[in-house]
Amino acid sequence: MSSRNKNLSAGSDSAKSDVDTFLSTVAATPAPIKGSDKGRLMFAMDATASREPSWDRACHIQGEMFQATAALGGLSVQLVYYRGFSEFRATKWLDNSRSLVRHMTAVHCLGGHTQISKILNHAIRESEKKRLGALVFVGDAMEEDVDNLCVLAGELGLLKVPAFIFHEGGDHEASLAFRQIARLSGGAYLHFDTNSAAELKNLLSAVAVYAAGGKRALLRFGKREGGAALQISHQIR
Repeated sequence: MSSRNKNLSAGSDSAKSDVDTFLSTVAATPAPIKGSDKGRLMFAMDATASREPSWDRACHIQGEMFQATAALGGLSVQLVYYRGFSEFRATKWLDNSRSLVRHMTAVHCLGGHTQISKILNHAIRESEKKRLGALVFVGDAMEEDVDNLCVLAGELGLLKVPAFIFHEGGDHEASLAFRQIARLSGGAYLHFDTNSAAELKNLLSAVAVYAAGGKRALLRFGKREGGAALQISHQIR
């Protein structure tokens, strides 16, 4: 497994630059095509052993995405994760926070290599079946062929499915790959650590609102919630 460096702080110049870039990119991302159905968001996570300390915290954060989109007609979320020896799982599409948290709390992290290519391939297949508003990925490492991941990210870009990458920890190789995936798909990259959980919650909720209702909904959400979401709404103006 790649080594992890947990010394990056949320208040560093590098972290602040990443947040600014993330907010700018979300604000510039074209609004998803709207129909009568709920917005669809694929939420993908690395469930290998290195991420075990973060998993319980993520369970609580993810449940709040549904609350943020309730007034927009709701959100459908599919939980996707990999762990252990080539284990890759995807739940059915979930329409409430209780179902999502129940699935997440049933998962135990297991050591193994990353399987990001499977996530990107799965997102492509799901998007071809039915409109997918966005892909969110949370991980800390990358142990695959970068060129292959970039090709898949480019396919997501052609399908208008932005990938929003939340990078935990300080793995430099992962950072380079994640930034490329985000750029080629039309999404955004953000580094975070254990000191920025509150900011991560707000940003995830903002992405969920975008997936469910587009830019106008994100603007209203920013006015109401403030913080990082408010920064997004200011840049939209």
